[in-house]
Amino acid sequence: MAFPYMETVVGFMVVVYVFETYLDLRQHAALNLPSLPKPLVGVISQEKFEKARAYSLDKSYFHFVHELVTILMDSTILYFGVLPWFWKKSEEFLVYAGLDAENEIFHTFAFLAGVMLWSQITDLPFSLYSTFVIEARHGFNKQTIWLFFRDMIKGIVLSIVIGPPIVAAIIIIVQKGGPYLAIYLWAFTLVVSLVMMTLYPVLIAPLFNKFTPLPDGELRTKIENLASSLKFPLKKLFVIDGSTRSSHSNAYMYGFFKNKRIVLYDTLIQQCQKDEEVVAVIAHELGHWKLNHTMYSFIAVQILSLLQFGGFTLVRNSNNLYQSFGFDTQPVLIGLIIFQHTVIPLQHIVSFLLNLVSRAFEFQADGFAKKLGYAAPLRVGLIRLQEENLSAMNTDPWFSAYHYSHPPLVERLAAIDEPDKKTD
Repeated sequence: MAFPYMETVVGFMVVVYVFETYLDLRQHAALNLPSLPKPLVGVISQEKFEKARAYSLDKSYFHFVHELVTILMDSTILYFGVLPWFWKKSEEFLVYAGLDAENEIFHTFAFLAGVMLWSQITDLPFSLYSTFVIEARHGFNKQTIWLFFRDMIKGIVLSIVIGPPIVAAIIIIVQKGGPYLAIYLWAFTLVVSLVMMTLYPVLIAPLFNKFTPLPDGELRTKIENLASSLKFPLKKLFVIDGSTRSSHSNAYMYGFFKNKRIVLYDTLIQQCQKDEEVVAVIAHELGHWKLNHTMYSFIAVQILSLLQFGGFTLVRNSNNLYQSFGFDTQPVLIGLIIFQHTVIPLQHIVSFLLNLVSRAFEFQADGFAKKLGYAAPLRVGLIRLQEENLSAMNTDPWFSAYHYSHPPLVERLAAIDEPDKKTD
């Protein structure tokens, strides 16, 4: 008797949903608490707390509905054989269009086009409600409906331009890879990721946002002096017009080797009352660079990718696996999709472990900024960003441990306030 792969996958998806819903309920109860956590009393105003609480609760209710719809759709698609049915329908479409239905690459393109259309249709109501109801209700949404759909269309066009060559290459590699298939797949995806990391900020990101050089002044001088003191090869310093879409704020850096760039959201500059607060946030980000966090994370992702491709090569010719999901053939893309579903348990464990590492990195980056003398402005900056972004003030420890890649504000402030250990 063949192993019931599909039933097992669906069963585990339901188990994960139940577990994560339990964590969501714990977090929802924490969000309902009527008062600030003790360390934040007198630090954050009651008015800001009430606004953050209302925003978090709205997002929590929305999350419950979205996750319920998602698990119902995903389990239905797998259990009732929607994927093999859609694969056959995409073959019929190719025949109707006069194209070669035996060509796996063409067949895969037709299948992905249908999947993209379906995902856009099913995701659109949730995206619209999140953006124009929840975000707008709490003063964050700044984009018009035209800008929303323009961004969506741009994203679809980019997927159509970038996706097919990558998918076609993966299919060819799998078909001709032989015993070193996993290494070839990993090497190809590594090259693609490096190319995308190079091209995205230069060619793709400007399609959605306007990047302008940070004007000359005290803030620019302080950031450049900080970068210079750390020997950070800063080539360009940009401000991004994040305020055209949202009031949320952020900052990040990118680039390889001696060509580094820092990007500040205009909302970050607007929300921080003093230049030192912005510089402290940058000091934190530079801490990630100085401590090699980005490199460690990149290496970890590459190792995991290689292991995943290795696992895929072990099962890609399993008739029972494909047949369990309703397929009588073994298309490359379908094999990758099925394999991703079968390793869901491992993915959740790995995600949890990566979050643990990420939170440790955040503490280290805060500590780095503290050693540079930015403890006070970083503390003020973190509090201000928490207030302005209406982030959750009360967090359930189980929920945050499982989901958060950044420590809660209370924990970060406690670490910053902790006296430095003296060394003999």
